[in-house]
Amino acid sequence: MFSIIHTFGRFMNNIEELREASVGRLMLKYFIPAFVGVFVNALHNIVDRIFIGQGVGAEALSGVSVIFPIMLVMMGFGMLIGIGTGVYVSINMGRKQMDRAEQTLGTGFVLMIIVSVLFTVVTYIFKVPILLSFGSTQETFQYANDYLDIVVAGTIFMIVGFSLNNVIRSEGNARIAMISMLLSSVTNLILDPIFIFGLGMGVKGAAYATVISMFVLMAWVLFHFLWSKRAIIKLRLKNLGIDWRIVWEIIAIGMAPFSMQIASSFVQGLLNKQLIGFGGDLAVGAMGIINSVVSLVVMAIVALNMASQPIIGFNYGAKSVERIKDALRISLIAATLISTGAFVFIELFPGLIIRVFNNDSQTLYEIASRGLRIFVMAFPFVGYQVVASNFFQAIGKAGLSMFATLFRQLFALLPLLFIMPGFFKIDGIWMSFPISDILAAIVVAFLLYREWKRLPEIEKNTAE
Repeated sequence: MFSIIHTFGRFMNNIEELREASVGRLMLKYFIPAFVGVFVNALHNIVDRIFIGQGVGAEALSGVSVIFPIMLVMMGFGMLIGIGTGVYVSINMGRKQMDRAEQTLGTGFVLMIIVSVLFTVVTYIFKVPILLSFGSTQETFQYANDYLDIVVAGTIFMIVGFSLNNVIRSEGNARIAMISMLLSSVTNLILDPIFIFGLGMGVKGAAYATVISMFVLMAWVLFHFLWSKRAIIKLRLKNLGIDWRIVWEIIAIGMAPFSMQIASSFVQGLLNKQLIGFGGDLAVGAMGIINSVVSLVVMAIVALNMASQPIIGFNYGAKSVERIKDALRISLIAATLISTGAFVFIELFPGLIIRVFNNDSQTLYEIASRGLRIFVMAFPFVGYQVVASNFFQAIGKAGLSMFATLFRQLFALLPLLFIMPGFFKIDGIWMSFPISDILAAIVVAFLLYREWKRLPEIEKNTAE
């Protein structure tokens, strides 16, 4: 009885906070733990590359970088279910439909299990053609194969852990979601040097460290929804099933980030092929370093989205237009400041950044330093695009969100990767990214302005 009263009290406090508290203070409260969580999670992948680059060598770094498109697909499924479930949970909480929120969690959990098993089986069956299609060569295949064999075995840990942690954040428990990511990333950080250097396991050691850290994340989030008194909604046996209406809502909401990840994976595979053709295996390693650096910046902006998503989702369900606008306005300003600051720092100190990953290969250093500076030339325009896509998603405009995320990858970047290298060689590959960023910025700005003007219609429809 006490547990029920305690949970109800926490629920009412969270509801009151999301409805009445200052949006600025709420954003800050949610952003700090979200930023710590995603930053440490980004370090999770970066640390792998640093230890592999420094402890095994440049070719091993290139081999692991070949796996990046596959990891994007794996993360995409985590986003499809995790973000879709989280957003729909927030909306139902805003509508005070707690039973529906718990049904959403149960259905989402079953989807996580199904998708994890299917992804694992398909990847193992088609492993060799997948690696070859994503740019693995005779020199890097063994590194890529060793890493992939182990990491794919932990697919269920990653998808369940990542997805449920997003739901924890959506129910208003941002601090617990932060602790989840800290536990996982610190585990990886401790195990990486032990396995790679201490036990001499090379890339296999990095893969084992990753899988174990994923398991820690999954165990933590499951404990939260099954037994923690701080959980607002619970994972209950009666809700473990497939409600097709909820499945459709989850997929509709999560399709935009999923599509973005799948498109990114496809583009990354093509990119690896082009890099090998115009710069060799070390160019793929350079792209791995660039992706690591860029991901740190993007993750900081993603943390803004994580902070704003429960606020926007709840108040969209509650029809509070001004609070939605406040959350969006703060996110846009902060995202632009983050992306601009990152642009300045990277342009001033590219070499310093590259040396962190590998200081033995001068060729890798030169390729990566020049590539990084060109890659981020339009970075100041990137921040608000990430925020805008999340905003469309949080207010249920899944189609707009999907278009905004896919436009840069498929309609701008993909053709440029075919055209630009023919004129500028490897520089043309790097130049494709800022050009596509500028084109996407123009399109997204128009879509965002249009939706901003339409927000008052929410209150109008409610009144009618």
